[in-house]
Amino acid sequence: MKEADSFRRLQDRAGVSFGNASLLRQAFTHTSYVNEHRGARTEDNERLEFLGDAVLQITVSEYLYRSYPHRPEGELTRLRASIVCEPSLVRFAEALEFGQVVLLGKGEEQTGGRTRPSLLADAFEAFVGALYLDQGIEAVRVFLERHMFPQLPEGGQAPLKDFKTELQEKVQQLVLGPLDYRIVEERGPAHDREFVAVVQIGEKRLGQGIGRSKKEAEQQAACQALGTLATDGNSNGMTINERRPG
Repeated sequence: MKEADSFRRLQDRAGVSFGNASLLRQAFTHTSYVNEHRGARTEDNERLEFLGDAVLQITVSEYLYRSYPHRPEGELTRLRASIVCEPSLVRFAEALEFGQVVLLGKGEEQTGGRTRPSLLADAFEAFVGALYLDQGIEAVRVFLERHMFPQLPEGGQAPLKDFKTELQEKVQQLVLGPLDYRIVEERGPAHDREFVAVVQIGEKRLGQGIGRSKKEAEQQAACQALGTLATDGNSNGMTINERRPG
């Protein structure tokens, strides 16, 4: 399929129409593609990813603020963290088949980059950043109201996915060793308790989370850990236990 047709179908799926086609293309241009096409004046999506992350933070925060008027700040923060989290963003990107249109270098393509979670999450953030630049924040709101907010759990009571199960499966797949969850802090009065959990393998800490219950804190820690594993997995083929500081 021609590149132009792929991007046209993507816009149809997303329900948007870009005025600046180069912004849309940039949102799906991976650094590996730029490295192999240095003479083409092609820019990768990392700057758009940075912008999209900020736009997601404000639009999701606004949605939660309006949807849950009686929730305290701490709960809203934790809800936002479970939404703007790599595994969740991957879910939205997969639903829109973003992986099909990402422009990759040959090496990244051959090693499964098109389905790599961190790459898909980055593409989703970059797409949001591009949409913001092309049409403004209201267009981003409309897009999220169509493709993200309806998929959130009713009442905002639980994360989008069972991150602990997903993390366990990932760790087993990579043969990294047993996971250890620990509650490292409890704070606040009895009626408004807050727990801080960490998850690690041996001495390697993978993630930390905060929740109103120990279970919620562990879920948030697992969510962060999935992002850590995705980053580590892309670092020179080294396993977690082989990573060197710096």
